[in-house]
Amino acid sequence: MLPALSSGVLLASVLALLSACSKPVGKAEDIRPVRAVTVASASASAAFEVSGEVRPRIESRLGFRVPGKIVQRRVDLGAVVKRGQILMQLDPQDLALAQTQAKAGLMAAESNRDLAQAELRRYQELRSKNFVAAAILDAKEVAFRAAQSSYEQALAGYKNQSNQIAYASLIADVDGVVTGIDAEAGQVVAAGTPVIRVAQSGDMDVVVGIPENKINQIRQMSDIRVALWANPAQQLPAKLRELSAIADPVTRTYQAKVSLPADARDVRLGMTANVRFSTPGQQPVFRLPMTALFQDKGVSSVWVVNNGAVKLVPVQLAGADGEQLLVTDGIAAGQVVVTAGVNQLQAGQKVTLLGAESAAGKNTSSATASAAVVSSRAGASQ
Repeated sequence: MLPALSSGVLLASVLALLSACSKPVGKAEDIRPVRAVTVASASASAAFEVSGEVRPRIESRLGFRVPGKIVQRRVDLGAVVKRGQILMQLDPQDLALAQTQAKAGLMAAESNRDLAQAELRRYQELRSKNFVAAAILDAKEVAFRAAQSSYEQALAGYKNQSNQIAYASLIADVDGVVTGIDAEAGQVVAAGTPVIRVAQSGDMDVVVGIPENKINQIRQMSDIRVALWANPAQQLPAKLRELSAIADPVTRTYQAKVSLPADARDVRLGMTANVRFSTPGQQPVFRLPMTALFQDKGVSSVWVVNNGAVKLVPVQLAGADGEQLLVTDGIAAGQVVVTAGVNQLQAGQKVTLLGAESAAGKNTSSATASAAVVSSRAGASQ
């Protein structure tokens, strides 16, 4: 047992000697990979853009003022019409007969009036010579007034029937363009039924749908620009003319009408246009993804990468534009801001940018590991 005990003591002494000669291996530094973006100068205005359609300011649905059967349509869809031009016609036969009847009634009433007037004059002469009683003269005066009223009634009826036969022709009351035809020849229509649509020439609007999250901002955006798909390079100044107070039940957007300038060229009805709403500002605005925001004790902040380490910087927010934050103060152009992994960082922590790791960093890590191995081997040899 004595030789075995001596061997154990000798082995423990050797291990203690090796432990005293070897150097401890340093703990690897925690370098966390993150995603980041470089801050660039942005527009000084918060803006959003929606698509819409060019429509006329005034579009009338025209219809006949009398019922009847359509016998002729004189215009086609898209035709340019002038004021006073005939668009459609009804069958005038029944209206013409009614006019003839009214004219005959007028002639009869006129004859009765003339007869009553002649008798009144004759009885006035007889009364002046005291040949008739005053009561008879009064009766003749009453008969004349009744005949006169009947004549005026017949005259009004004749004029009304003359207007009715004129209403058999649907006439354009303004210069414009035919945008829709709702009835064809051979169709019987009631009075007031829309049969044709005419867009008045002149003022035009771009009708767009405003989403709910922009409805409170749109009234404060004074800079409105319209770009047609047919000519995107042309930016037309516009104004917000009308904003609906009720959302569309299908699209759940609020209809807005943006008026185009009167001197706009090459703008036609039905064209598609992009409308940009913006608010000019004096201070610069930087755009960052929503994921870059870090809340620290109720303060909005972002992690800025400087010399491979992160620093928490408070920022001033101006709102949001879609999925981007609008930052007005706290950062500057050219700085690198972390956009992913913000909740896993600490102040001063070393980070490496995903997709941007340099070869020098890899070489440095390899050199550190090789030095540790060499140091361990040297300690063991001692």
